[in-house]
This record gives sequence, C-alpha cells and structure tokens, in this order.
Amino acid sequence: MIFNKPLSPNDILALLGNHVEYIGDKNTIITGINEIHGVEEGDITFVDHPKYYEKALKSKADFIILDKIPDDNYGKALFITDDPFRDYVKIVKKFRSFIPQDSYIHPDTKIGEGTVLQPGVFVGRNVSIGKNCIIHSNVSIYDYTTIEDNVIIHSNSVIGGDAFYFKRRPNCWDKLETCGSTYIGNDVEIGALCTIDKGVSSVTYLGDGCKLDNHIQIGHDTRIGKNVLIGAHSAIAGVVTIEDNCLIWARVSINKDIVIAKGTTILATSGVDKSSLPNQVLFGSPAIDYRKKWREMASMRMLPDILDDLIEMKSKMK
Repeated sequence: MIFNKPLSPNDILALLGNHVEYIGDKNTIITGINEIHGVEEGDITFVDHPKYYEKALKSKADFIILDKIPDDNYGKALFITDDPFRDYVKIVKKFRSFIPQDSYIHPDTKIGEGTVLQPGVFVGRNVSIGKNCIIHSNVSIYDYTTIEDNVIIHSNSVIGGDAFYFKRRPNCWDKLETCGSTYIGNDVEIGALCTIDKGVSSVTYLGDGCKLDNHIQIGHDTRIGKNVLIGAHSAIAGVVTIEDNCLIWARVSINKDIVIAKGTTILATSGVDKSSLPNQVLFGSPAIDYRKKWREMASMRMLPDILDDLIEMKSKMK
C-alpha cells in the first residue's frame, strides 16, 4: 500500500508510542507499507520470526519493524519493538481503516460503457469496472478492486475479501489487517460462489483471458497469468504464481509460495506442494508426473496378487 503522502520516521514513532526505539536517519521518508512478500523501495515492513530476519533485511524495504537489533542491518532503518506484528497492524489500521457504506454501489465507482450490474450487486470504495462487463446478482466487489473490460462474474462471488492471515497468540488468533488490492484482467469469466482475496498489502492479480468454474478460492497476493483455466472446487493458497496457459482441473489444491510454470496441466483432485516445470502434467497428492503416478497406481493394484503368490510360495516350502 502506498501512503497518500510520504511519512517521516517521527510520524511513525508518534503513532506507535514511546516503547519503540528508532535506529536510522530521521530525515528520510516512508512512502508505503507492505508485508515482506511484496515490498518496494521506500516501504516499511515487519518481521517477527528468525526464519525471515535475513529476507527482510536484504529486501527492497528501507524500513523494518523487528523485535531485536540485528548484527548487520544492511543499511536499513529499524524500528525496534517488543511486538512487530501488533505495531505493523496499528499502522495499517491508521491509514486503511474500515469505512461503513450505506449504499449498494459506492457513488465514486467508475463503471464503463455497456456494463450491466444486476440487482443486489455490492460495490465498495475505490473500485473501477471496465466496459461491457456483466456482474450478476449478489456479487460483492470489495474496496480497492480494478476490473477491466468484457468481464463476467456470476452470482454470489466475492472479489477482494480480506486475506486469511493470522498470528497465533497463547489464547487467540490475531488478524493481520489487509490493505492491498485486487486486479481482474480483460475477458475474464468467474463462476458462481468464487472468492478472490485481495493482497495483504500488494495485489492479487488475475490475468487476461482467465476462466474460472464455480466454487473456487484464490488466496492473497496470488498472481495468475493469461489464459489460465481453473476447474470447480479448486483451492489456491496465498502468494502462489501461476504462469500463462495453465490448465487446472477440478478439486485441485495448491500450497502457498510455489510457482506453477507456463503451460502446466494439473489433473483433477491433485494436491500440489512443489513448483512445477513448464508444460508438465501433474497428478496425485502430492502431485508428481502423471505417468509416474499412474505406474504407481497400477503397481498398487497388483499388490494383493503378489501377496497371494508369496503366501502360496511360502506354504509350498513347508
């Protein structure tokens, strides 16, 4: 998320309170806030797990909220606090707070020529819908969503809901507030009862020409390329990259932080936990090359006969 106007380190310190120690030049400016997976130069981000300290400190972000002073700050300005997650969320809530809406269509919505919104559609703040789109009844389009031309969205789908991102506490789960956006490209069709979460702080992206069946979940900050087809009841986790011209059949699950390479086909009911190679065909859970998986399945079907033969051989040896 880019701030409406740049902030100084003193602005952040005034917001967070006296418990925060600042290490760095106070004459620099902070232009945005982003979760670690989407940072840019000028951003402030946070890290609260040793696994990600080095990644954060070597990232593009210029300002890091963290819970200890590192041996090497790699030239970053640091906000030292006992709870980086809490203080990051405090900044997000300050600059992207929830604003209730008393109308179905926000009055500032940009709607292109020839676009039809059926009864019951909800459209939030900072939304742009292109030309010749059809948005069917009871679709909800949340704040900070861009929809390009010739898009069809079927009933009861939710575009731009909050990211599913929580931190475990001793007695509860703390939510990482969402401040990102959602982008839907040209000539996209989204089936009924689909959900596409906006980015935590960056963008969830659905490229031109994609076709989604019904009942599909797409997680935060996932980027899907052009002309990708996804079958019903598929679940795609956050921060996944799906490159152009992939084919994902029904009831496929894809784990977070992986890349589905260009031209990949994933056969129905598969569970994918590793990145694929270009033009690969995957099947199974965990998904592997479909020919290898089918050979495995054929071998498994032979096991009862093999076991019977072994029992018979053993009886003859007595």
